[in-house]
Amino acid sequence: MTETQQWTAEHIPDQTGRVYVVTGANSGLGLATTRAVARRGGQVILAVRDETKGRRAVEQITAEHPGARLDVRRLDLADLDSVRAFADGLRAEHARLDVLVNNAGVMAPPWTLSAQGHELQFAANHLGHFALTGLLLDRLAAGDDPRVVTVSSLKHRKGRLRFDDLHGERGYAPMPFYDQSKLANAVFGHELHRRLRAVGSPVRSVLAHPGYAATNLPAATPVPLVRVLFGRLLKPLAQTAERGALPQLYAATAPGVEGGQFYGPGGPGEMRGGPALVRISPAATDTGTGGRLWEVSERLTDVRYDIGGGASE
Repeated sequence: MTETQQWTAEHIPDQTGRVYVVTGANSGLGLATTRAVARRGGQVILAVRDETKGRRAVEQITAEHPGARLDVRRLDLADLDSVRAFADGLRAEHARLDVLVNNAGVMAPPWTLSAQGHELQFAANHLGHFALTGLLLDRLAAGDDPRVVTVSSLKHRKGRLRFDDLHGERGYAPMPFYDQSKLANAVFGHELHRRLRAVGSPVRSVLAHPGYAATNLPAATPVPLVRVLFGRLLKPLAQTAERGALPQLYAATAPGVEGGQFYGPGGPGEMRGGPALVRISPAATDTGTGGRLWEVSERLTDVRYDIGGGASE
């Protein structure tokens, strides 16, 4: 077992004075990440679609850790207007941010279009995070040891980017389009790393995946087969959300983490176990694919990155 695989949340360094933004922070991996960071003194902005659930999460964490510094903000990643409003609010109040954890996601819904007309999984899992990262990049560049951690999935290796039909208008199946969104996460995280490194930015872009963790993501899908298989039948084989969050916590907090690295569980099949460096799909590191997805994402979000300083609309 490698040193990283023995790593737990108890090894997180003191985070006092550091400011985190965690998307999807009210449940599952996001809640586990928020709890672990708050326990070590970090300030966490919980970016959640449902503020009532976000406040319940805050109550739960503060009951365990009185004095935790937590702030609930509404963010609907599938609505780019909501992403801009959220980013504007943070920018007005924070001159710097230290870590952005792009964690939130949706899984295998029926074919649904976002407010801007994009397939829901591609919109919420990729486009929303692409826009959010770009709009906050200058605040992150001003941070202390700043990092962007984008949460992908083992399923990214099965994904294919359908550039001729990203939104499923010619044909849609829930899981293949989920796989597409998770590949988009991996492509984005690696391409962001490449662009940041090219200009010597202090921001590091790191990827993570949780393996197979018991969260409400599969159970929440309206697709019966996915809900029954992953939400019930296979759930006893899953590791806890707390264990599943370790790769993204390691990527966000551990000394020595480098941009472009990908962390996942180190056990058999990367399904469970402590954090370890894992393999990224060759499709995710292809520069042609990265450049094409970047161009499409800027066009669809109207957020154009200025890697030297931030983003413009």
